[in-house]
Amino acid sequence: MDAEEFRAAFDAKRESAGFEGMSDVMEIIEAVRADKDQALKKYTEKFDGVSIEHFKVPETQLAASYHKLPEAERNALEVIKKRVEDYQAMIKHEDRDDGEFKYVYHPLEKVGVYVPGGTALYPSTVLMTVVPALAAGVDEIHVVTPAFEADNITFAALYLCGIKNVYTIGGAQAIAALSYGTETIPKVDKIVGPGNYYVALAKRLMFGETGIDMVAGPSEILIYIDSQTDTDAIVYDIFAQSEHDTNARTFLLSEEQGPVDFIERRMSALIDSQPRADIIKQSLAHNHYQVVDSREALLDTINYLAPEHVSVQHKDSKMIIRNIKYAGAVFEGSCSPEAIGDYAAGPSHVLPTDRSGRFSHGLNVNDFLTSHAVISLEESTFKEIAEPAKTVARRESLDAHYQSLKIRTE
Repeated sequence: MDAEEFRAAFDAKRESAGFEGMSDVMEIIEAVRADKDQALKKYTEKFDGVSIEHFKVPETQLAASYHKLPEAERNALEVIKKRVEDYQAMIKHEDRDDGEFKYVYHPLEKVGVYVPGGTALYPSTVLMTVVPALAAGVDEIHVVTPAFEADNITFAALYLCGIKNVYTIGGAQAIAALSYGTETIPKVDKIVGPGNYYVALAKRLMFGETGIDMVAGPSEILIYIDSQTDTDAIVYDIFAQSEHDTNARTFLLSEEQGPVDFIERRMSALIDSQPRADIIKQSLAHNHYQVVDSREALLDTINYLAPEHVSVQHKDSKMIIRNIKYAGAVFEGSCSPEAIGDYAAGPSHVLPTDRSGRFSHGLNVNDFLTSHAVISLEESTFKEIAEPAKTVARRESLDAHYQSLKIRTE
């Protein structure tokens, strides 16, 4: 389809999504607020089929998970952790002092991190969420995860990061627990991390009671190609995104029809050999878009979508990237596939989805900092700006404001 046809189809599908399940999530949240740990036990047994008396994971269990890892896996976690640390240190905001004005940053005191579990384990999410919080200087980090195995690589990654407060809780009930606090889990100042649809709904509902990083939807990638692109590499980039979830979105953009047709044929030839073929097929059937149009129209499409991941594998990649205003993260060239960003590039893989990149950004160290201005005016500066301030105060009929200024100028 061309860009106009694509946008109409995409918008129609988004508008039909609605907020299914919101009432169920609200019920869970209210139950956790009222019954605390008892509600957590009930919902863990109901949704996960696991009966748990004590949610907190012993520190000895975290350590055992790490020390039982094969050496190659331990080394991989350590290398990735260092890359994420170095990137976060590079972009961290620093205090500014201009004499009469200061702008200062302080780390949040308590942060809650949601790490998905369930059908798969995600140590990469531990590193992409916990390490930025550590880089900010957060004192207290509490991690919830539906990872119930006694020893697992998620626990190992948490041990590597020095995290001691880990709870085997998942779903909307975990978000409610971090938001309100229970007998076991404390209330936190901000919750970060990706999760399923119900986790996203719970974060949406809890915003205000606690801070959140974003309301993340299904994962998505937009790939901009030309006729010189490595076809099979693009096929696996599409499969890599599609295997996440049946709702994962993939967008293939080209200025020519030929490369798109060839990639479609290769996808058909390779798909049945994929271990997660069933998931990939459903994702492609319902959420794969192929857009062929002029460069101007394709750039407009990218900036309209503000995709979570934009992969530009095109001979004019630098020009194209200069014109991308909104995206969660941009990957340039064949040696920067989105999959490397998921694991080891450095920036966090927790990124805005579903067009929210038009007003937000990927998780980073600065999301764990609060900031405020310090105003310390000299008398001469105050007198210089008091008159316009008094004028506006009188115009707004706020007399006490006016008198507060006037008394200092007489």
